[in-house]
Amino acid sequence: QVQLVESGGGLVQAGASLRLSCAASGLTFSTYTMGWFRQAPGKERDFVAALSWAGSTTNYADSVKGRFTISRDNAKNTVYLQMNSLKPEDTAVYYCAANNFGATRVVGANSYDYWGQGTQVTVSS
Repeated sequence: QVQLVESGGGLVQAGASLRLSCAASGLTFSTYTMGWFRQAPGKERDFVAALSWAGSTTNYADSVKGRFTISRDNAKNTVYLQMNSLKPEDTAVYYCAANNFGATRVVGANSYDYWGQGTQVTVSS
């Protein structure tokens, strides 16, 4: 079955960096647009970033543009989220998701087919 497993979360101070990883199995990774979402306590799950299945197109939420970078290694079936200049408002559980041949402009969570279990990112001020 399809599995997406996130790692790399943790507790950091404001201004620090983290790199999240998401290892995928059970799917043809190279045909899936991969996305990152995040959910803070009491809030909805929000779009963060997406990278097309071809690796040629990206999309970022305005709140993370210039600070976060999404990338993928199809040979390792892994997608990454490099997060720099972290702010306390970035605190959330971060989820990776897969969307078969999806468009990166699609930001709705319900458009994604598979989800990981999430990894906690906490940024202290």
